[in-house]
Amino acid sequence: MSRGDDPFTQSVIQAGLVAAADEMFAVLRKTAMSPIIYEVLDVGTGVTDADGKLVSSGAGIPTFVGVLDKAVQRILEIHPRDKIVDGDIFITNDPYYGGVTHLSDVVVAMPVLAGGQLVAWSASIAHWNDVGGMVAGSMSVSASEIFQEGLRLPAVRLFEAGTAVDALFDIISANSRLPDFARGDLWAQVAASRKAASRIAQLASVHGVDTFLAAIDALFDEGERRSRTGLSVLPKGTFEITEEQDDGAIWRAEIRITEDNFTVDLRNNPKQRTAPYNTSRDGAIISAQMIFKALSDPELFANAGSFAPLEVLTEPGTIFHAIEPAPHGYYFETRIRLYDMLWRCMAQAIPERLPAGHFASICGTVIAGAHPDTGRRFTMVEPQMGGWGATADRDGLDAMYSASHGETFNCPVEICEARYGIDVGWKRMNETEEGAGLHRGGRGLEVCYGLRGEAVLSAGYSRNRMPVWGSNGGADGGTNSIAVLREDGERKSYSFASGLKLRAGDKVIVSTANGGGWGQG
Repeated sequence: MSRGDDPFTQSVIQAGLVAAADEMFAVLRKTAMSPIIYEVLDVGTGVTDADGKLVSSGAGIPTFVGVLDKAVQRILEIHPRDKIVDGDIFITNDPYYGGVTHLSDVVVAMPVLAGGQLVAWSASIAHWNDVGGMVAGSMSVSASEIFQEGLRLPAVRLFEAGTAVDALFDIISANSRLPDFARGDLWAQVAASRKAASRIAQLASVHGVDTFLAAIDALFDEGERRSRTGLSVLPKGTFEITEEQDDGAIWRAEIRITEDNFTVDLRNNPKQRTAPYNTSRDGAIISAQMIFKALSDPELFANAGSFAPLEVLTEPGTIFHAIEPAPHGYYFETRIRLYDMLWRCMAQAIPERLPAGHFASICGTVIAGAHPDTGRRFTMVEPQMGGWGATADRDGLDAMYSASHGETFNCPVEICEARYGIDVGWKRMNETEEGAGLHRGGRGLEVCYGLRGEAVLSAGYSRNRMPVWGSNGGADGGTNSIAVLREDGERKSYSFASGLKLRAGDKVIVSTANGGGWGQG
């Protein structure tokens, strides 16, 4: 047996690659300036092979981890491989250049060379508080094209052979309302990539490049073997769903399962919009990857082999395959709604395996202003928690982040009040009765933010008209909403808003949905 075929050596290398992704995550969390990163963990970290195929990932948001391989592959399309050298670092936030999501999510990727050969990449993605655009927080509901949403970074070099491209740092700072935070969070991502890259290079050096590459190939083989084993026990056939959205649009999906393939067909869907509710094809693929992974192999971490049986069909120019210059500011609501619809499609076929619907919205809440005590500008970016669906065995979970958010946390009240000068009046369980059944849906939340100074609000809440779906005879859950209660008693509810002016004494009141019930009670 050659060293490259030694399973013990391969296991050591594979564990080292997982550890590198985890260490990258830890460095990013410890060094970032923004609470959305170090408290909420609105980030993703991962390692890819030399071709940009996902090898391992750290904690964080699953849909963010799914971005990283696609970002690296786009970088390799743009930059000749023989021109990539040790010390280079690339940056992108543009969905048309590997950014996949929207301009507020920034990807930093670093090539790893060993013996002069490109062997891997370390990459991270993190949500930045502000990258310019029409409104503070860079998520305007009025945007009709991507040029209005902020600074675009089209997979360009941030470092050349270890030397910073100072002009690019200056451009980033000049285009953010919070330049100190932009620079701080950027350097945190650079530090994370460098730390992981050094670990990966050490692995390749100690064990030899050939053995290192063989270990990666073995990991891909294991991921594919596990996914095909899981595919083999899924029901075979064609499963269809048609679902009305809050705005009246009709979305459709078809899932075809055979012995060899899991195909998600999204071609028959509405045209892309001149509004920020589109997602890229890569974003649609991530939604399909998540449902396939949950069904086929929910326990092992994902790598490129995990998705070998998956095929995703999209039509260019639709909301699930937007083409330039369509805006993407609230892509996350489109993507999670797609994920939820695919989940619902399969829950109709195998209700005993899948929970009922959950609140299925990021409920992104952005409040930007000046701290009433210090005058320092801030942008609070807060996803909200809600109720998860009941299962065949138990009630749904209370107050969790959406299924696409993974290992994230709420921002502590103390941090919110200290960093932003916003009072948190209450954060409590939603005690409404929606989601009844043999097993009831989990409870959503009610949150009240009290303004002590002037600010502006941007928010995106879907599932605000169409309720969360119940399963196998269980009752539907609730809906999500955000309201502004003025100091004079006037109250108005919103689903999507941006640039909404708030005054001292106003309150922002969040209510998230209960999950769907399972079975007839």
